[in-house]
Amino acid sequence: MNILHFWRALWGITGRELRRFVTQRERFISALVRPLVWLFVFAAGFRAALGLAINPPYQTYILYEVYITPGLIGMIQLFNGMQSSLSMVYDREMGSMRSLLVSPLPRWFLLLSKLLAGTFVSILQVYVFLAIAWAYKIHAPWQGYLYIIPALILSGLMLGALGLLLSSFIKQLENFAGVMNFVIFPMFFLSTALYPLWKLKESSPLLYHLAKYNPFSQAVELTRFALYGQYNQEALLFTLAAFVVFISAAIIGYNPSKGMMIKKGGG
Repeated sequence: MNILHFWRALWGITGRELRRFVTQRERFISALVRPLVWLFVFAAGFRAALGLAINPPYQTYILYEVYITPGLIGMIQLFNGMQSSLSMVYDREMGSMRSLLVSPLPRWFLLLSKLLAGTFVSILQVYVFLAIAWAYKIHAPWQGYLYIIPALILSGLMLGALGLLLSSFIKQLENFAGVMNFVIFPMFFLSTALYPLWKLKESSPLLYHLAKYNPFSQAVELTRFALYGQYNQEALLFTLAAFVVFISAAIIGYNPSKGMMIKKGGG
């Protein structure tokens, strides 16, 4: 095996994910509709609540929408990571995953290639969302749209690795929805995607600690700081550590001699 074989495998897996993404237009639309509904409807409700309470200036409304935009970016990547895990479960049931995992290439490389492909797709979705938000007059510094690329790569890898780990435990496609709802909604609502951490601390110390040590919160904060040209070392290290833990556990989970795959009859 040489570098060319690895490159061809990476390109083949990425190309397959891109073709699947392009042909499944409903997946692309649903990935955008979900955060856009939150951006327009939830923020509109926030406007109405503030208007009834203190009648703040228009800038206050925009500031809140600017605040939740990175949280909605995280939502896109979170759901994309779970969607990628769904495709893993489907491929395993159809047998294509078995064909992939028995190739001469290392299993960790194949899983990482799958992860990179899903992350690339999520970044495309994020930039389409940011373009729509820009048209809605929710602007960030232009440098921020470049600064967030490393943050999006790391957060996408971390959330995708989480989905990959979960897919190693899901035996049947029918079980996917329940497991995903058990993971997605607690991770999203117990995070800083919609509310600042200090606000959660005022509300409940328990919620504060759950949100602070939520990997999704750290991914959101990493993106939020990067979007406005700032560096959050704590969020970076936390997200990186979570990625290492999730991808290591996922690789073990897909190892037929050590992980959950042995209980499923192989890859």
